[in-house]
Amino acid sequence: MSKIFLVANGIWILGHLYVAFRLVSPISRRWLRIALGLLFALLCVMGSCVFFADRLLPNLTAAYRWLAWTYIGSFSTLFALILARDALLGLRWAVRRLGRPEGALQLASSERRRFLLTASGGAAVGTTAVLGIVGLKGARRMPEVVEVEVPIKGLPEAFDGYHIVQLSDVHVGETIDKDFILPIVERVTSLSPDLVVLTGDLVDGSVDALRDDVSPLAYLRAPDGVFCVTGNHEYYSGVETWCAHFRELGMTVLNNQHQVIERRGKRLLLAGVTDRHEGHKWPGHASDPKAALAGAPAHDARILLAHQPKSAFEASALGYDLQLSGHTHGGQFFPWNLFVGLVQPVVKGLAQVNGMWVYVNRGTCYWGPPLRSFVPPEITSLKLKRA
Repeated sequence: MSKIFLVANGIWILGHLYVAFRLVSPISRRWLRIALGLLFALLCVMGSCVFFADRLLPNLTAAYRWLAWTYIGSFSTLFALILARDALLGLRWAVRRLGRPEGALQLASSERRRFLLTASGGAAVGTTAVLGIVGLKGARRMPEVVEVEVPIKGLPEAFDGYHIVQLSDVHVGETIDKDFILPIVERVTSLSPDLVVLTGDLVDGSVDALRDDVSPLAYLRAPDGVFCVTGNHEYYSGVETWCAHFRELGMTVLNNQHQVIERRGKRLLLAGVTDRHEGHKWPGHASDPKAALAGAPAHDARILLAHQPKSAFEASALGYDLQLSGHTHGGQFFPWNLFVGLVQPVVKGLAQVNGMWVYVNRGTCYWGPPLRSFVPPEITSLKLKRA
């Protein structure tokens, strides 16, 4: 983990050097360039230290986390905008060079370069601020209930209309506490589901630090139970301890295991796997959709809970009818929403992978930066239908 942090911190510093130079250098007043340069340095340090806030600023942790995480998200947006601007300016320069003599190009550049850089830099900062305000509002809103119907071939009449409510990527910790979680739990309860499932990344921190903040999850109730699987973030803060605590909260943890739900003599198999990326680093936690079926009795339909949509390729080959996932947050905010689709087969919503239905929850809350740009959080209200 320390190596990952060092690499990420190096990229963070280089990114600040690039953005600071491209924004500050065109400014004509020396004192302003110095002041803005120092401000960027201070903000860079603030973002780097957010992971150690508990030890560095024990009395200011909450305020510090809010400020630092909001800046981290906003800076990534600003970096993307400055990079895109420079790419466009580079293209403009190349086109103009093809159409003008070198001397005329130099004269035009000397007259307009400073203005273009200053004006476009200001526009990038302004756009970042607007997106930040929109993102903050979007992240802290009550998750919307998204109603979905999934047609499943061969689904018995006994399970036609079976109601599953899915939460995912709750990420209790950092800037998400029990006061934010309790209304979500109350909303889930009001939906009267047959089954509640949580598809990973429930926490960011240790059991000792978050025991009180996760306590509202104990109020989740459904006739056929509350089930969860691990996401990658559970492995960053003591997965075995968290699995034990989830059980204390009344959840059934499916670590490459299954549960059979019966109605009028028909059976629905609910299986769950560990996170496919982090699980293999822990003994007995390697994600295995096949092992999750071991010893299962005859059944009429099968559903898999898997944190990452990527698990769909293995699951579809094993005859699962539906996979419920999270992890992507639907991209959460710009620019990350542009890249999630490059690494996951489904980014959000309902789709098919090799003939198997996959539903990806956009995230009930958010991770890290309290920002959501045009990707609202969700509680999934899903009903199974006979195809």
